[in-house]
Amino acid sequence: MSSATLAERLGYAPDARLVIVNCDDLGSSRSANVAVYDALRNGVATSATLMVPCPWARDAAAMYRGEDVGVHLTLNSEWENYRWGPITRSPSLLDGDGGFPRTVEDTWDHGDIEEVRKECGAQIERAIYWGFDISHLDSHMGTLQLRADFFDAYLDLAVEFRLPLRMAPGSAEKMIGFPYRRLAAEAGVVFPDHFVYTSVGSRRTIEKALLDLQPGVTEVYVHPAVDTDELRSSHPDWASRVEDHAFVATDQSMPELVERAGATLIGYRELRELQRREAPA
Repeated sequence: MSSATLAERLGYAPDARLVIVNCDDLGSSRSANVAVYDALRNGVATSATLMVPCPWARDAAAMYRGEDVGVHLTLNSEWENYRWGPITRSPSLLDGDGGFPRTVEDTWDHGDIEEVRKECGAQIERAIYWGFDISHLDSHMGTLQLRADFFDAYLDLAVEFRLPLRMAPGSAEKMIGFPYRRLAAEAGVVFPDHFVYTSVGSRRTIEKALLDLQPGVTEVYVHPAVDTDELRSSHPDWASRVEDHAFVATDQSMPELVERAGATLIGYRELRELQRREAPA
Protein backbone atom coordinates (compact mmCIF):
# COMPACT_ATOMS: atom_id res chain seq x y z
CA MET A 1 0.00 0.00 0.00
CA SER A 2 1.40 3.40 -0.97
CA SER A 3 2.29 5.77 1.86
CA ALA A 4 1.19 8.74 -0.27
CA THR A 5 -1.88 10.64 0.85
CA LEU A 6 -5.07 10.39 -1.16
CA ALA A 7 -4.51 13.97 -2.31
CA GLU A 8 -1.05 13.05 -3.61
CA ARG A 9 -2.39 9.98 -5.38
CA LEU A 10 -4.90 12.26 -7.08
CA GLY A 11 -2.10 14.56 -8.24
CA TYR A 12 -2.42 17.33 -5.63
CA ALA A 13 -0.09 18.56 -2.90
CA PRO A 14 0.13 16.29 0.18
CA ASP A 15 -1.72 18.84 2.34
CA ALA A 16 -4.30 19.89 -0.26
CA ARG A 17 -7.86 20.43 0.90
CA LEU A 18 -10.24 18.84 -1.58
CA VAL A 19 -14.03 18.89 -1.26
CA ILE A 20 -16.73 16.77 -2.90
CA VAL A 21 -20.19 18.37 -2.74
CA ASN A 22 -22.65 15.55 -3.39
CA CYS A 23 -26.39 15.88 -4.06
CA ASP A 24 -28.28 12.92 -2.66
CA ASP A 25 -31.70 11.69 -3.83
CA LEU A 26 -31.57 12.35 -7.58
CA GLY A 27 -34.60 10.56 -9.02
CA SER A 28 -36.64 10.76 -5.83
CA SER A 29 -38.92 13.44 -7.32
CA ARG A 30 -39.18 15.75 -10.29
CA SER A 31 -38.42 18.58 -7.85
CA ALA A 32 -35.16 16.90 -6.87
CA ASN A 33 -34.18 16.24 -10.49
CA VAL A 34 -34.54 19.90 -11.48
CA ALA A 35 -32.65 21.11 -8.41
CA VAL A 36 -29.81 18.57 -8.53
CA TYR A 37 -28.99 19.21 -12.18
CA ASP A 38 -29.18 22.96 -11.56
CA ALA A 39 -26.69 22.60 -8.70
CA LEU A 40 -24.37 20.46 -10.84
CA ARG A 41 -24.55 22.69 -13.92
CA ASN A 42 -24.80 26.16 -12.41
CA GLY A 43 -23.81 25.83 -8.76
CA VAL A 44 -21.05 24.31 -6.64
CA ALA A 45 -22.21 20.68 -6.55
CA THR A 46 -19.63 18.27 -7.98
CA SER A 47 -21.48 14.94 -7.88
CA ALA A 48 -24.88 13.38 -7.24
CA THR A 49 -26.36 9.96 -6.54
CA LEU A 50 -29.38 8.38 -8.22
CA MET A 51 -32.15 6.48 -6.40
CA VAL A 52 -32.86 3.95 -9.16
CA PRO A 53 -36.07 2.40 -7.68
CA CYS A 54 -37.86 5.75 -7.31
CA PRO A 55 -40.63 6.77 -9.74
CA TRP A 56 -38.71 9.78 -11.07
CA ALA A 57 -35.39 8.00 -11.71
CA ARG A 58 -36.16 7.47 -15.40
CA ASP A 59 -36.83 11.20 -15.72
CA ALA A 60 -33.43 11.86 -14.15
CA ALA A 61 -31.88 9.60 -16.78
CA ALA A 62 -33.62 11.54 -19.56
CA MET A 63 -32.12 14.78 -18.18
CA TYR A 64 -28.58 13.38 -17.85
CA ARG A 65 -25.78 15.07 -19.84
CA GLY A 66 -22.74 13.23 -18.54
CA GLU A 67 -22.56 14.76 -15.06
CA ASP A 68 -20.72 13.03 -12.21
CA VAL A 69 -23.51 10.73 -10.96
CA GLY A 70 -23.27 7.62 -8.81
CA VAL A 71 -25.88 5.21 -7.47
CA HIS A 72 -27.58 5.85 -4.14
CA LEU A 73 -28.19 2.18 -3.35
CA THR A 74 -31.71 2.10 -1.94
CA LEU A 75 -33.21 -0.47 0.43
CA ASN A 76 -35.62 1.82 2.30
CA SER A 77 -38.69 3.91 1.51
CA GLU A 78 -39.08 6.16 4.51
CA TRP A 79 -42.07 8.42 3.74
CA GLU A 80 -45.61 7.71 4.86
CA ASN A 81 -47.47 8.76 1.71
CA TYR A 82 -44.87 8.31 -1.02
CA ARG A 83 -43.52 4.82 -1.58
CA TRP A 84 -41.19 2.82 -3.81
CA GLY A 85 -39.96 -0.76 -3.72
CA PRO A 86 -37.33 -3.18 -5.01
CA ILE A 87 -36.89 -3.43 -8.77
CA THR A 88 -36.19 -7.15 -8.29
CA ARG A 89 -39.46 -7.58 -6.33
CA SER A 90 -37.48 -9.51 -3.71
CA PRO A 91 -39.92 -10.63 -0.98
CA SER A 92 -37.59 -10.05 1.97
CA LEU A 93 -37.17 -6.39 0.92
CA LEU A 94 -40.89 -5.61 0.98
CA ASP A 95 -42.88 -4.36 3.93
CA GLY A 96 -46.59 -4.85 4.51
CA ASP A 97 -47.78 -2.23 2.03
CA GLY A 98 -45.59 -3.29 -0.87
CA GLY A 99 -42.65 -0.90 -0.63
CA PHE A 100 -39.20 -1.09 0.90
CA PRO A 101 -39.18 -1.03 4.72
CA ARG A 102 -39.43 2.43 6.24
CA THR A 103 -36.63 1.92 8.78
CA VAL A 104 -33.06 0.68 8.56
CA GLU A 105 -33.66 -1.74 11.43
CA ASP A 106 -36.58 -3.36 9.60
CA THR A 107 -34.40 -3.91 6.53
CA TRP A 108 -31.67 -5.44 8.69
CA ASP A 109 -34.15 -7.68 10.51
CA HIS A 110 -35.89 -9.07 7.44
CA GLY A 111 -33.65 -8.53 4.41
CA ASP A 112 -32.11 -11.71 2.98
CA ILE A 113 -28.50 -10.83 2.19
CA GLU A 114 -28.53 -12.60 -1.17
CA GLU A 115 -31.64 -10.62 -2.14
CA VAL A 116 -29.86 -7.47 -0.97
CA ARG A 117 -26.93 -8.26 -3.27
CA LYS A 118 -29.26 -9.04 -6.17
CA GLU A 119 -31.27 -5.84 -5.69
CA CYS A 120 -28.25 -3.55 -5.38
CA GLY A 121 -26.53 -5.12 -8.37
CA ALA A 122 -29.72 -4.66 -10.40
CA GLN A 123 -29.89 -0.99 -9.42
CA ILE A 124 -26.34 -0.41 -10.66
CA GLU A 125 -26.95 -2.32 -13.87
CA ARG A 126 -30.15 -0.40 -14.58
CA ALA A 127 -28.37 2.93 -14.13
CA ILE A 128 -25.71 1.78 -16.59
CA TYR A 129 -28.40 0.63 -19.03
CA TRP A 130 -30.03 4.07 -18.80
CA GLY A 131 -26.72 5.64 -19.91
CA PHE A 132 -25.17 6.85 -16.67
CA ASP A 133 -21.37 6.82 -16.49
CA ILE A 134 -21.48 5.83 -12.83
CA SER A 135 -18.88 7.55 -10.68
CA HIS A 136 -19.37 5.92 -7.26
CA LEU A 137 -21.71 4.14 -4.84
CA ASP A 138 -23.30 5.25 -1.62
CA SER A 139 -26.11 3.97 0.58
CA HIS A 140 -29.48 5.59 1.19
CA MET A 141 -29.92 6.06 4.96
CA GLY A 142 -26.60 4.25 5.53
CA THR A 143 -28.29 0.83 5.47
CA LEU A 144 -25.40 -0.85 3.65
CA GLN A 145 -22.69 0.92 5.61
CA LEU A 146 -23.58 0.34 9.21
CA ARG A 147 -23.87 -3.45 9.62
CA ALA A 148 -21.11 -5.92 8.75
CA ASP A 149 -23.00 -8.38 6.53
CA PHE A 150 -24.64 -5.56 4.57
CA PHE A 151 -21.29 -3.79 4.30
CA ASP A 152 -19.79 -6.95 2.78
CA ALA A 153 -22.31 -6.67 -0.06
CA TYR A 154 -21.57 -2.93 -0.41
CA LEU A 155 -17.83 -3.57 -0.65
CA ASP A 156 -18.22 -6.50 -3.04
CA LEU A 157 -20.22 -4.30 -5.43
CA ALA A 158 -17.55 -1.61 -5.33
CA VAL A 159 -14.92 -4.18 -6.26
CA GLU A 160 -17.08 -5.79 -8.96
CA PHE A 161 -17.99 -2.51 -10.66
CA ARG A 162 -14.63 -0.85 -9.89
CA LEU A 163 -16.22 2.11 -8.12
CA PRO A 164 -15.29 4.22 -5.08
CA LEU A 165 -17.53 4.34 -2.03
CA ARG A 166 -18.98 6.83 0.36
CA MET A 167 -17.57 5.79 3.70
CA ALA A 168 -18.55 6.66 7.25
CA PRO A 169 -15.82 8.46 9.21
CA GLY A 170 -13.18 6.44 11.00
CA SER A 171 -14.27 7.92 14.32
CA ALA A 172 -17.48 5.87 14.13
CA GLU A 173 -15.80 2.48 13.69
CA LYS A 174 -15.77 1.63 17.41
CA MET A 175 -19.48 2.41 17.71
CA ILE A 176 -20.43 0.53 14.51
CA GLY A 177 -18.22 -2.41 15.45
CA PHE A 178 -16.02 -3.33 12.50
CA PRO A 179 -13.05 -1.74 10.62
CA TYR A 180 -14.85 -0.78 7.42
CA ARG A 181 -12.18 1.66 6.24
CA ARG A 182 -9.37 -0.86 6.54
CA LEU A 183 -11.45 -3.52 4.79
CA ALA A 184 -12.19 -1.19 1.89
CA ALA A 185 -8.57 -0.07 1.56
CA GLU A 186 -7.35 -3.66 1.57
CA ALA A 187 -9.82 -4.42 -1.26
CA GLY A 188 -8.36 -1.57 -3.34
CA VAL A 189 -11.47 0.59 -3.04
CA VAL A 190 -10.96 4.36 -2.88
CA PHE A 191 -13.02 6.58 -0.56
CA PRO A 192 -12.75 10.13 0.84
CA ASP A 193 -10.59 10.79 3.88
CA HIS A 194 -13.37 12.62 5.70
CA PHE A 195 -17.15 12.46 5.65
CA VAL A 196 -19.41 15.11 7.20
CA TYR A 197 -22.74 13.82 8.49
CA THR A 198 -25.56 16.24 7.74
CA SER A 199 -29.33 16.23 7.88
CA VAL A 200 -31.63 17.72 5.27
CA GLY A 201 -31.10 21.45 5.59
CA SER A 202 -27.33 21.20 5.87
CA ARG A 203 -26.12 24.81 5.62
CA ARG A 204 -24.88 25.29 9.19
CA THR A 205 -23.14 21.91 9.39
CA ILE A 206 -21.35 22.42 6.08
CA GLU A 207 -20.37 25.98 6.92
CA LYS A 208 -18.74 24.76 10.13
CA ALA A 209 -17.03 21.88 8.32
CA LEU A 210 -15.53 24.23 5.73
CA LEU A 211 -14.30 26.62 8.42
CA ASP A 212 -12.55 23.68 10.13
CA LEU A 213 -11.54 21.88 6.93
CA GLN A 214 -8.72 19.35 7.25
CA PRO A 215 -6.21 18.38 4.56
CA GLY A 216 -7.35 15.52 2.34
CA VAL A 217 -10.60 14.73 0.55
CA THR A 218 -13.78 15.66 2.43
CA GLU A 219 -17.29 14.75 1.26
CA VAL A 220 -20.23 16.93 2.24
CA TYR A 221 -23.74 16.31 0.94
CA VAL A 222 -27.05 18.07 0.46
CA HIS A 223 -30.60 17.16 -0.63
CA PRO A 224 -31.67 19.85 -3.12
CA ALA A 225 -35.20 20.23 -4.46
CA VAL A 226 -37.25 23.05 -5.96
CA ASP A 227 -40.48 24.17 -4.31
CA THR A 228 -43.50 22.43 -5.87
CA ASP A 229 -46.85 21.07 -4.74
CA GLU A 230 -45.47 17.59 -5.43
CA LEU A 231 -42.56 18.13 -3.04
CA ARG A 232 -44.73 19.67 -0.33
CA SER A 233 -47.18 16.78 -0.42
CA SER A 234 -44.60 13.98 -0.47
CA HIS A 235 -41.70 15.19 1.70
CA PRO A 236 -42.41 16.56 5.19
CA ASP A 237 -38.93 18.16 5.19
CA TRP A 238 -39.58 19.97 1.89
CA ALA A 239 -38.58 23.44 3.16
CA SER A 240 -35.10 22.25 4.14
CA ARG A 241 -34.64 20.64 0.72
CA VAL A 242 -35.52 23.93 -0.94
CA GLU A 243 -32.98 25.65 1.29
CA ASP A 244 -30.34 23.07 0.33
CA HIS A 245 -30.96 23.92 -3.33
CA ALA A 246 -30.44 27.61 -2.72
CA PHE A 247 -27.29 26.92 -0.70
CA VAL A 248 -25.49 24.99 -3.46
CA ALA A 249 -27.06 26.52 -6.59
CA THR A 250 -27.58 30.27 -6.10
CA ASP A 251 -26.13 31.40 -2.77
CA GLN A 252 -22.69 32.98 -3.06
CA SER A 253 -21.72 32.13 0.52
CA MET A 254 -20.83 28.55 -0.38
CA PRO A 255 -18.20 29.32 -3.05
CA GLU A 256 -16.84 32.05 -0.79
CA LEU A 257 -16.45 29.55 2.06
CA VAL A 258 -14.67 27.10 -0.25
CA GLU A 259 -12.27 29.84 -1.35
CA ARG A 260 -11.66 31.00 2.23
CA ALA A 261 -10.84 27.40 3.23
CA GLY A 262 -8.24 27.21 0.46
CA ALA A 263 -10.12 24.22 -0.92
CA THR A 264 -10.49 22.78 -4.40
CA LEU A 265 -13.78 21.25 -5.50
CA ILE A 266 -13.52 17.79 -7.07
CA GLY A 267 -15.93 15.04 -8.03
CA TYR A 268 -16.09 11.32 -7.40
CA ARG A 269 -15.03 10.60 -10.97
CA GLU A 270 -11.46 11.57 -10.04
CA LEU A 271 -11.53 8.96 -7.27
CA ARG A 272 -12.93 6.39 -9.68
CA GLU A 273 -10.15 6.95 -12.21
CA LEU A 274 -7.56 6.66 -9.43
CA GLN A 275 -9.08 3.38 -8.22
CA ARG A 276 -9.02 1.96 -11.72
CA ARG A 277 -5.45 3.09 -12.37
CA GLU A 278 -4.20 1.52 -9.15
CA ALA A 279 -6.13 -1.74 -9.48
CA PRO A 280 -4.17 -4.83 -10.51
CA ALA A 281 -4.49 -5.74 -14.18
